[in-house]
Amino acid sequence: MIAYLRELGLSEYEARTYRALSQASPLTPYETAQQAGLPTSKIYQVLNRLEEKGLVLCLQEQNRKRYIPKEVEEFAAACRFRMEKTLAGLEEEGRKLKQESQVSYIWNLKGYGEVIDKARQIVTEARREILISLWHDELVHLAPALRAKSAERVRIGLIHFGTLDPALAVGTCFSHPIADTLFQEKGGRGLTLVVDSSEAMMVTVSDSGGAEGAWSRNRGYVDLAEDYVKHDIYIMKIVDRFDTLLIDRFGPGYRKLRDVFSNEEEHKENGT
Repeated sequence: MIAYLRELGLSEYEARTYRALSQASPLTPYETAQQAGLPTSKIYQVLNRLEEKGLVLCLQEQNRKRYIPKEVEEFAAACRFRMEKTLAGLEEEGRKLKQESQVSYIWNLKGYGEVIDKARQIVTEARREILISLWHDELVHLAPALRAKSAERVRIGLIHFGTLDPALAVGTCFSHPIADTLFQEKGGRGLTLVVDSSEAMMVTVSDSGGAEGAWSRNRGYVDLAEDYVKHDIYIMKIVDRFDTLLIDRFGPGYRKLRDVFSNEEEHKENGT
């Protein structure tokens, strides 16, 4: 019993005194010292500390004091309650600190293998929704993980650059019609992934197979990536319904639409 009491923060003398009172009580200070095997000169100080901790109660009987202990079961229950409350508070504060420490960091990703592994991990951790924008080569690697999350009823919005292989389709898919033009403009294939509006990665894969980008839970970074994918989905919905009109207004490949430094239309330039 002494060892358990020591683990709960009692000193050696306090533990021995509490055990002595638990064995026989009420006891006078002198009787307690004898039962616990402690020097009489120390017992008053020890009893006062235990009384302050609420572990013993002093009974005043005429001209003498006698002490009784808190029941062991009651003591254990109180310790358990305090410990559980303390641990719960510690865990909550730890989560807050973790969030605060992560919010300002954006982690670099370099190398195709690292990029694919991280993307697969992020997909696997999704609980509610996945937004992803990617090309065929990357979809081949990530399709199994995406299918698994779809089976768990995680919502998936997917933008695919180029012709989508039906065998790889998962979730709600949108095919981007100007993949070749975008590849030339960006110098590679883009991969943007956002899960549960809380975690994101943005990567560029070069034609040679190299890859470079970043991953973060930073609020601003996640919002940027999420808005980027959602914006592309909005555009794809418009393109699916008004492709002919857009080409007529902005030219092949929506050339004038993509010129963000101009507000001209193709037919005006041609004088029609």
